[in-house]
Amino acid sequence: MPTSILMPALSPTMETGTLAKWLKAEGDSVAPGDVIAEIETDKATMEVEAVDEGRLAKILIAEGTEEVAVNQPIAVLLGEGEDESALEGFDAGGGATVKPAPSPAPSAAPGPAGDAEAEKAGASEQRSGAQPSPPRAGPSSGARDDRIFASPLARRLAQQNGLDLQALSGSGPHGRIVRRDVEAALETGVGKAAPAPAAAPGFQAIDPRKIYPEGSYEEVPADSMRKVIARRLTQSFAEVPHFSLAIECEIDALLKLRAELNAKSADGEGAYKLSLNDFVLKAAALALIKVPDANASWAGDAILRHRHADIGVAVAIDGGLITPIVWQAETKGLARISAEVRDLAERARARKLKPQEYQGGTFSVSNLGMFGIASFASVINQPQGAILSVGAGIQRPVVRDGAVAIATVMSATLTCDHRAVDGAVGARFLAAFRSLVEDPVSMML
Repeated sequence: MPTSILMPALSPTMETGTLAKWLKAEGDSVAPGDVIAEIETDKATMEVEAVDEGRLAKILIAEGTEEVAVNQPIAVLLGEGEDESALEGFDAGGGATVKPAPSPAPSAAPGPAGDAEAEKAGASEQRSGAQPSPPRAGPSSGARDDRIFASPLARRLAQQNGLDLQALSGSGPHGRIVRRDVEAALETGVGKAAPAPAAAPGFQAIDPRKIYPEGSYEEVPADSMRKVIARRLTQSFAEVPHFSLAIECEIDALLKLRAELNAKSADGEGAYKLSLNDFVLKAAALALIKVPDANASWAGDAILRHRHADIGVAVAIDGGLITPIVWQAETKGLARISAEVRDLAERARARKLKPQEYQGGTFSVSNLGMFGIASFASVINQPQGAILSVGAGIQRPVVRDGAVAIATVMSATLTCDHRAVDGAVGARFLAAFRSLVEDPVSMML
């Protein structure tokens, strides 16, 4: 019997993806472990491996198709001894009935009926020809995973009926929440969310295309990354009570130590070139360990105080921003942090990061000093409780013991989630951070 190859979930939060490229053509033989396609998520391009043996009989989703739902059939595999006649009338799932015909048109995102069929297909994931290994957790241990595994149909039903998916238990594969779980919750009243506040009378989103004259602008379609960034930042700014605290740090001693350490770097293997940002990451990590109340996330009914400083590093890439994570940064030396950040940044720009390398983290650092920005405040990257924004080091007059001197001064602005991090906690973190930056030798102890 033919086997459906389903759109895989490449991360716990993935609902749709772009089928970027087929690496196998119709008629090609497929063996377990063969890379058959490349899938683009909002952050990375990842390879999909087959788990079954057979022949790729029919491609259902064409290259370049966007917003393909997780568990939607993308191709059909024929087993040993089967020919194209086995495809006649075969239900691939998601409302797709296969007919031996020329190459199919790109499939649209499934409706409710298609989602229901996708859930049935998801119940037998082991038969799918394209199931990647589930993302492993980051090195940080003991942290609770609050990400929700749910089918697109279950999410839509929950949203329509005002249910909180976090209150539901999943009965699908690997604890995935499926339609029957939502229907059961509706019967029992479990997870019923409070009604959303009504919008202000007459309020509606403004479409700028109705304001600016036609021909006065160029319209650049938003790709999946930009759409996700827009949605998540809007959600963060709407849901999280942001507040900012700012300090200034004198960094002349740090710059001197950096130059001395870089001068001692050997050539070849083991060589390093420390950046100012490497010192900032190390100082932030140590400050979080000194002030653990600042290393926290809001969980609705509790504050999660993290055991390790898993620092996300903001990296600008074409079309957006990504924050790969230096796990347990407080345990790592400057040279290792420098090497990890350089490797993560290079692979981020090539969109080769794995989900476990950019999902999670307890805190973030965004540095725009290299662009000459003196100071700024960032939007919090949920579910983290704070983000540190670092500006350029600028030489200017300072007063010491009643006398004017010249110092290199760097701004640092901490944006906090007031639900998890209070003003006094943020102030203590910044004091610890400044102490480490201004006395950088203490980072070595």
